[in-house]
Amino acid sequence: MSKETILIVDDEKEIRNLIAIYLKNEGYHVLEACDGEEGLQLLKKHQVHLIVLDLMMPKVDGTEMCMKVREIAEMPIIMLTAKSQDMDKIVGLTIGADDYVTKPFNPLELIARIKSQLRRYLKMNGMNSSNNEELEIGDLRINTATHEVFVNNEKVKLTPREFAILELLVRNPGIVMSAEQIYERVWKEEAFQSENTVMVHIRKIRERIETNPRNPQYIKTVWGVGYKVEKDL
Repeated sequence: MSKETILIVDDEKEIRNLIAIYLKNEGYHVLEACDGEEGLQLLKKHQVHLIVLDLMMPKVDGTEMCMKVREIAEMPIIMLTAKSQDMDKIVGLTIGADDYVTKPFNPLELIARIKSQLRRYLKMNGMNSSNNEELEIGDLRINTATHEVFVNNEKVKLTPREFAILELLVRNPGIVMSAEQIYERVWKEEAFQSENTVMVHIRKIRERIETNPRNPQYIKTVWGVGYKVEKDL
């Protein structure tokens, strides 16, 4: 199962570092932003499962970011603030926050709240079920339900045909598939001079998912036979 990603948005670097240490010790992926503007940019590039969001920040503050996030996503948001008045809590929860933690805080309590919110969110979205729609090879992750691809937790855009080829290979790790086999499985028609067509699509996929397309980590070429994805990376 892939690790969940937590986005910490706080203008105090020491607070971000403290929370990040505890989260990484629990095995989570961590992203950090110093204000709401940077946090929103990270959301466009990464799949995030929960946000720890400071209320008082420069540029885009926590209130504004929370409202913008709620226009596009439903992941849990835990507001983090030095304020303790009941009205501030009510405002935070009203605009879409799921929980509220007041500074100074006990890091272990915050981690417990994060785990609680994640369990509820993942269960509601079916991400912890045995029918999980995610396939994972190394740092490559494919969500077959949403047709999303992530490499090192960064979203990669593929065309439907490219996605189908990649999914086919990842579902059959270690198995070498010829260009003809790939074409017939993906295009669902008889292969006729299909090698160049498949080769072009493989090249485009590599350009998107590989750090070095000339020396691919994920999609390997078995010369004279076809292509495969290694079982273990």
